[in-house]
Amino acid sequence: MRFLSADWIFPLHIPPVKKGVIEIDSSGYILGLYNNRNEVKPNKIEIYEGYLCPGFVNAHCHLELSHLSNFIKPDKGFINFAKSIKKRNIFSEEKIERSIRLAEDEMKKNGIVAVGDICNTLDTLTQKKKRNLLYYNFIEVFSVKEQYNKDVISSALYMRNKFRDANMKASIVPHAPYSVNPNLLKNVINISDSDNDIITIHIDESFEEKKLFSLKDGEFIDWLKSMEADPLIWEDRSTSSSIIKDFNTHKILSVHNTFSDKSDMGDIYYCTCPRSNIYIENTLPDYSIFNTEKLCVGTDSLSSNFSLSIYEEIMLIKENSNFDLNTLLKISSKNGAEALGFSELGTLESGKKPGINLINKSVVNRIV
Repeated sequence: MRFLSADWIFPLHIPPVKKGVIEIDSSGYILGLYNNRNEVKPNKIEIYEGYLCPGFVNAHCHLELSHLSNFIKPDKGFINFAKSIKKRNIFSEEKIERSIRLAEDEMKKNGIVAVGDICNTLDTLTQKKKRNLLYYNFIEVFSVKEQYNKDVISSALYMRNKFRDANMKASIVPHAPYSVNPNLLKNVINISDSDNDIITIHIDESFEEKKLFSLKDGEFIDWLKSMEADPLIWEDRSTSSSIIKDFNTHKILSVHNTFSDKSDMGDIYYCTCPRSNIYIENTLPDYSIFNTEKLCVGTDSLSSNFSLSIYEEIMLIKENSNFDLNTLLKISSKNGAEALGFSELGTLESGKKPGINLINKSVVNRIV
């Protein structure tokens, strides 16, 4: 049993507590939260400078792309980025596996306890079986031509079952409104089952995507036509976010929303990846449009980021919003845990095992 105290404690389900005390058992479960140190014998308290908060939740990552670190030049736009990603298979299996392992180590070091991870392959499965972090595995599908739908779905089901056989959360999800033909989207919705806690999808990641749907013009439409894409992808929509209506009652996590407007917002979860947005498009979302009770944060991948640090992400959000520290920490922990269905994480409530981060002078250390 341990008693932890700091200058401030941010439980996130209640207001911050000045010089409070957290009681935990030997396994890291929260046993109690005291409002001041007088409630505990002084010789039992571990006192830290800084503040304590729950472990971070990286709500959007592509761990399997870790080997592309420093491979794609920043600030070249989304289409250039997407074309460069296609070169992901020119690397050795050894490099891919090592990069995944090192990237996970980096997330652990930076106080991350759970990840919403996009999967196009099974490359990360072996590392994830070590249970160093909790993962929600989003098996991502895309095809702009209907003729490939059967194979795409068959492959996705195989991968989903592999992750579920390893007792991990896994759902089949569409990549983005512009990259799934209408019948593939219907297939994804139809095979969604009771074990799907949430569906995630990339929305409004680039201005060209916005132009595709609103103006039926621009680089995206030329790019898609060059691949002989089904024109119904853009003809039947006026906005990217309109795809959300197709999911009916599913819980949704809309990722990026870099070019979204207030009119695009719905009662769903959102994930921002600010440093990735700067890396690819050199811009950020308008943070005033988000419901901060439903806003999460992710790092995206090392193909579009220089590090995997949730703290660095929320510090960038702080510079570009009016969010206070308690709100920023909710975005980094509580909201992501709720969105991904990790009920033991996100808040310093009795009975939970959220991990505990100490933040002191911009340095994050996970102490539990």
